[in-house]
Amino acid sequence: MAKTIVALLRGINVGGRNKLPMKELRSILSKLGHETVKTYIQSGNAVFRSDRSDLTEIGVEIGQAITQHFGFTPQVMVIGLDMLEQAVAQNPYPEAAEYPKTLHLYFLEKTATQPNLAQLTERQKESEHFSLIGRVFYLHAPEGIGRSKLAERVEKSLGVATTARNWRSVQKILDLAREITS
Repeated sequence: MAKTIVALLRGINVGGRNKLPMKELRSILSKLGHETVKTYIQSGNAVFRSDRSDLTEIGVEIGQAITQHFGFTPQVMVIGLDMLEQAVAQNPYPEAAEYPKTLHLYFLEKTATQPNLAQLTERQKESEHFSLIGRVFYLHAPEGIGRSKLAERVEKSLGVATTARNWRSVQKILDLAREITS
């Protein structure tokens, strides 16, 4: 039975490097046997239906296909719709929804077994708040993520690969995923 899957690519279409048109990404995903493929903005967000259940294997295949066609290998984080829904439901900063660019969700490749949260606390501005819940790190940075010294250290402090999306993008990706599920 097909299930809805979300692929979050990191490091594409940034500063003119690692160009990957979303039309091409949709084509790659379709050629890999996935169905009802949709993308959201140019930063590498895709939702699709698949009969396959090994998310890690799907991510590896997507990365390999992009390497073959475009000559670079982006980090590909693949999660199920259930994880995305859970991440939204567990948002510890609902007040940030009014300003969706101030809240970022970092999706972790795997559970952080020895995160150094003290290192992040040292860099935290008074206005910033963060929480690590399962495989999602939430950062509410009302002054902007570009000015956050904490944001610069998230991945290193967690000790696992991550890819981040702001609240607005997470909501749009969730809407797309639900749309192809119904």
